[in-house]
Amino acid sequence: MAFSSFLSLVSVLLAAWSPLAVAQEAAESDVKSIPLRTHTLQTPYLDSDMQSRWFDFGGTTVVRADQYIRLTSQQPSQSGWIFSRVPLTATNWEIEVEFKIHGTGNLFGDGMAMWVTKDRAQQGPVFGMKDNFEGLGLFFDTYKNNRPGVVFPYVMAMVGDGQTSYDQGNDGKANELAGCSSRGIRNADFPTRAKITYFQDKQLTVDLMYKKEDEWTRCFEVPNVKLPSVTYLGFSAETGELSDNHEIIKVETKNLYSPTGQTSKPGAAGSKDYSRNKGRPSKAKMQKQKKSGGWFWFFMKFVVAALVVAGAYVGFTVYRTRNRERF
Repeated sequence: MAFSSFLSLVSVLLAAWSPLAVAQEAAESDVKSIPLRTHTLQTPYLDSDMQSRWFDFGGTTVVRADQYIRLTSQQPSQSGWIFSRVPLTATNWEIEVEFKIHGTGNLFGDGMAMWVTKDRAQQGPVFGMKDNFEGLGLFFDTYKNNRPGVVFPYVMAMVGDGQTSYDQGNDGKANELAGCSSRGIRNADFPTRAKITYFQDKQLTVDLMYKKEDEWTRCFEVPNVKLPSVTYLGFSAETGELSDNHEIIKVETKNLYSPTGQTSKPGAAGSKDYSRNKGRPSKAKMQKQKKSGGWFWFFMKFVVAALVVAGAYVGFTVYRTRNRERF
């Protein structure tokens, strides 16, 4: 009887601790976001005058107002693009793009790219855009030229300095900041999503959703990434002798900030943890929480130990009393 009471008391304490843990986790979630309409694309894409207020497009790009923006169709030698009209001035941002790469046959190419660059659209040989760019190029490369040991399609990031050429013959091997294989991204059962998160001069993170709906897969996470302070957001695609449909369905861009001023911490966004917690505490905050948590756990251990001793004593007393009554 006494032992059952002791177990009930421990259960109550554990139940009380659970909300405390949740509250502490919630306190760590200090990264907030503001949607940036100027860098967001969604149906019907065009205004009443059949133009886009915030984006320009060109090349072979075709806008299907109720479905997608098709950069290239499944025809050879096509090149299409869409670029923001106003610069992306947010220091910390998250861009989530929903797209489809699809076609028929076993031979296909070349791929598409997302750009966060100092210059606006200028057509060229790198997935439809100019070479020697300055800023971020994120390439969704579907055709393998010369990358032994790498499974294609391949997602790769390059930070251009305005002078370095893209290593076209080796699929960007000499320029790669980070990348990951993404077999299944072409002709997926549902539209692919890519989430790109950047904290100024701190970290670049890319996550993909293509294996299963509502399940993000980490592609890469790179610290100490520096991009130009003023950039333009764009997308482009290219086909050669081989071809595919490359379609943008939706683009959502957010400005990330923190009321406590702790937005530029590594590992804070774009990951599975970020999706759940929307941020991680700063190093100083972690140390403070670790210190306070240490005292709390010491107190909790002391209380539990005291309860164990008390419960054992009560249980022994009851046992001894029953034995005396029996004899």
